[in-house]
Amino acid sequence: MGIGVDVVEVSRFKAQLARTPALRERLFVPAERELHVRSLAARFAAKEAIAKALGAPAGMNWQHCWIEKDSAGDPYVVLDGSVAEAAERKGVVHWHLSMSHDGDLATAMVVAER
Repeated sequence: MGIGVDVVEVSRFKAQLARTPALRERLFVPAERELHVRSLAARFAAKEAIAKALGAPAGMNWQHCWIEKDSAGDPYVVLDGSVAEAAERKGVVHWHLSMSHDGDLATAMVVAER
């Protein structure tokens, strides 16, 4: 089992997106890009937590990992390409994800179940 946790300061993340416009496209898939900055910060925290749970694999492409919501509105992890390959090498069969944002902080915790 791998566990990853990350915290993102929303105001710093927003400033970074403003300074580096291409960052939004590099970090997020098209379906995520138009979300509110708090939601983007939480999704970035989730992606960082996923990378940590996988042992920060070299060559990880941020486009190969994204967050979607099920019919009840609960978030879940979607993997493709380099991130899916890293998860397969680690034997990950299921992801547990929790994300939140409050005030100026966005947080995420993931458990990669083997």
